[in-house]
Amino acid sequence: MRARRAAENRNPGTQRILFSNAAVYAEDGLHEQGWVLVEDGRIARLGQGPVPAAPDAERIDLAGQNLAPGFIDLHVHGAMGHDTMDATPEALREMARFYARHGVTAFLATTVTNPLEPILAALQNVAHLIRTGTGGAALLGAHVEGPYIDVERRGCQDRSHIRPASPAEYVRIFDTGVVRLLTLAPEVPGNSDLIRFAVSRGAIVSAGHTRAKYEDMRRAAELGVTQVTHLFNGMEPLHHRRPGAVGAALTLESLRCQLIADNIHLHPATLKLAVRAKGTDGIILITDAMRGAGMPDGDYDLGGLAVSVRGGVARGADGALAGSTLTLERAVANIMLAAGLSLAEVLPMATSVPARALGLAKRKGSIAEGKDADLIALHDDLTVSLTVVAGRIVHRS
Repeated sequence: MRARRAAENRNPGTQRILFSNAAVYAEDGLHEQGWVLVEDGRIARLGQGPVPAAPDAERIDLAGQNLAPGFIDLHVHGAMGHDTMDATPEALREMARFYARHGVTAFLATTVTNPLEPILAALQNVAHLIRTGTGGAALLGAHVEGPYIDVERRGCQDRSHIRPASPAEYVRIFDTGVVRLLTLAPEVPGNSDLIRFAVSRGAIVSAGHTRAKYEDMRRAAELGVTQVTHLFNGMEPLHHRRPGAVGAALTLESLRCQLIADNIHLHPATLKLAVRAKGTDGIILITDAMRGAGMPDGDYDLGGLAVSVRGGVARGADGALAGSTLTLERAVANIMLAAGLSLAEVLPMATSVPARALGLAKRKGSIAEGKDADLIALHDDLTVSLTVVAGRIVHRS
């Protein structure tokens, strides 16, 4: 818990910046010809029309660009040749800088199925970087994906390390103080106790890599499961007589659905279906990016398993998709096109919805007075020209 508080309170911005001449996607609506004043890491004031005097502030004319809340990625493994499981400060810093270049202002470093000691090393490294800073997107904590998942729906996770949940093990994982999200298969024996424990420790629990039946999912939701990890991927397909995890995700209002909107993991029509079923408030855009993100095609690994990236598509030796090379601004653009939605309608899926899921909506996920100055400037094609994290410019193209 100490590490979590440090992530949310450390290093307020010292810059005073006045952004002007922007289409500001504020919490209370779109501000044409808008402006935002940032002071001490927070949004001090905002409005539209005449720009106020702001002595000593750096003035940035955005020349009509879009100014939006920063993206929050709850499920991302790596980038630029690095991975959370490397358990080195260099890895997380390089990842954070890459994410910031693509509009992410906060993220959860995600682990994969591994023996206990490598997972603990990765989580301890996350705790270290929360204390010392990344120089890019803010590190809010960790997402532990596995090892308590279904063997048959493991995807690119090492089956030899998939195991039953043992209190002696998972208590040590949670004692690192950085676990904010846990993905598990709710139907696996023993995982009901783990769900209760994780919820008691303040973590989000998500169903994923699962063969859960609809009834399993309903019971899991009653125990405290509130998300579904990369909906449609890593679970049984939807069947009209056996709705399973997909049917539960689309119909149970308490479940938010992570989506990988790269048009590879999911067909655009499937993205549109998910939006129609859940609404924008029920979807969280994620990348599930692995170490090949931002890198040329080649041979990489994910959790120790060989992965080949060809044409930007990452696959394991068995042909299974192995994470992605997606970036969040591309995910936003893809789902806008697939679902026929505006930028204002899609932005919450990458900003306010994940912020609410993390319990951070009072401080993050939207542009409003008093909130953290986590901001991004986007051209109309959604390329990112500027990223601000807690009032500090961490990327400017």
